[in-house]
Amino acid sequence: MNDRSADKSRRALLKGIATIPVVAIAGFHSTGHAAMLSVDDPTAKALAYTEKSAEAGKSCSNCNLFSGASGAASGPCAIFPGKEVAATGWCRSWVAKP
Repeated sequence: MNDRSADKSRRALLKGIATIPVVAIAGFHSTGHAAMLSVDDPTAKALAYTEKSAEAGKSCSNCNLFSGASGAASGPCAIFPGKEVAATGWCRSWVAKP
């Protein structure tokens, strides 16, 4: 192998290595939103999750397990990891925020 081709191979390798963090960061940001929880999800069914609470004064938005932003339409819940629940929803695991 001559010096020119070895130098080109080394450059190609270094360029490839340099793109790994960029791809990782771009991939991380593109998956920032979790999927919405379906009422047909087995855990949701077991906990009687609904997207619209029928319980007076009780909804996901005022549950201690809900970690969505104030005023958000949906957010993450500790009971359903990797999924978002409707802020207006409710399930049997509802616990009042302190």
